[in-house]
Amino acid sequence: MAHPLGADLPAPAPLYLDACATTPLAPEAWEAMERAWRESWGNPSSLHGQGLAAAEALERCRWQVAEDLGAAPEEVVWCSGGTEAIQTALLGSAATLPPGRLLISAVEHPATEAAAAVLVQRGWSVARLPVDRQGLLHLDALAPLLAPPTRLASVIWGQSEVGSLQPLATLGALCRERGVRLHVDAVQVLGHRPIDWSQLPVDLLSGAAHKLQGPRGIGLLLARRGLPLEPLIGGAQEAGRRGGTEPVPLIAGFSAALQLCHQRLRAHGGEDPVARVRDALWRALREHPGLELLGPDPADRQRRLPHHLSLLVRGQGGRPLPGRALVRALARRGVACGSGSACSALGGGPGAAATPATAATAGASRVLLAMGFTPEEATAGLRLSVGPWLRDDLLAGVPDALAAAIAEVDSALAR
Repeated sequence: MAHPLGADLPAPAPLYLDACATTPLAPEAWEAMERAWRESWGNPSSLHGQGLAAAEALERCRWQVAEDLGAAPEEVVWCSGGTEAIQTALLGSAATLPPGRLLISAVEHPATEAAAAVLVQRGWSVARLPVDRQGLLHLDALAPLLAPPTRLASVIWGQSEVGSLQPLATLGALCRERGVRLHVDAVQVLGHRPIDWSQLPVDLLSGAAHKLQGPRGIGLLLARRGLPLEPLIGGAQEAGRRGGTEPVPLIAGFSAALQLCHQRLRAHGGEDPVARVRDALWRALREHPGLELLGPDPADRQRRLPHHLSLLVRGQGGRPLPGRALVRALARRGVACGSGSACSALGGGPGAAATPATAATAGASRVLLAMGFTPEEATAGLRLSVGPWLRDDLLAGVPDALAAAIAEVDSALAR
């Protein structure tokens, strides 16, 4: 498929292992976008032929995404991405409630922390549910925190730094029992696990296209029918829940990418086949000295994201090695990976100042600090996240590249 500027769409780098940050655009998504740019370029709010064509394409995508996620079409709200979806869920929902307490986990994405900081300015209080050494919620601490004045809760379903999957059914049931409105950040889960919105005990759910080989600049919020929600951006579009002309080509790309993910899930009995690539990589790395697994065991499909591997890296004498230095050293060897959340600045990010753990050393991940790691250890996280563009044989050189990167960084620190 030709690029509109005349060049061929570039193939992803063969050793791109940073899927949790973003993903290369799937050819199917690109084709859907190109078709929409050509056939559905009008304003979907206009009443002439071009507008009606765009409106039809927009609603077809809404119906398709709703079907893939077990939702009703009117429950799908298009947003500019995961951050806007999360903040619409929290700020828009809180605007319809009397000020109270927001409950979040200690390992939330910076977008959630930023929304929490805004709510504090509006008279809300914020409580953080602690996690264990694997990044999983301490559910025994949940019941007291759901008592009044808690009115709203938000939890990251799949943690982007350490891969932990929270027990959503248990959490949602407790929130329903206490009458607490629950939002779930599913940005890292969407496309990697089957989601049946009709069965989830959740009121709001956010997702983003670029984490599943769709385009950047488009996300979604699922909101229960009848749930009051104030828009962050006023306007008549999206049933008054998000103003602005809908970007039909981006939405078409999102819909196509999500369909592709669900086809893979259905073909493999509901399991993401990239888990096998991740598992092969872990088997190749696990015997390397100085590597400690972060988060739940990859073999535990119910408690870990299928495409995610995270490690704490130590050098000679057990000294933790800075993850960001390792990322740069690996990039020089042709391996792209990550350290911490791509949306964090030095492991912090907007709203992070409200977290006591962020008083630790600069560069320390507040997620690892919340999990009980020391400030020095919390700088040493390395994340390898895979996607369907990778095969086992492409990863054969990763262990040697990592060993060389460790030796380089360790040597530099020893000088």
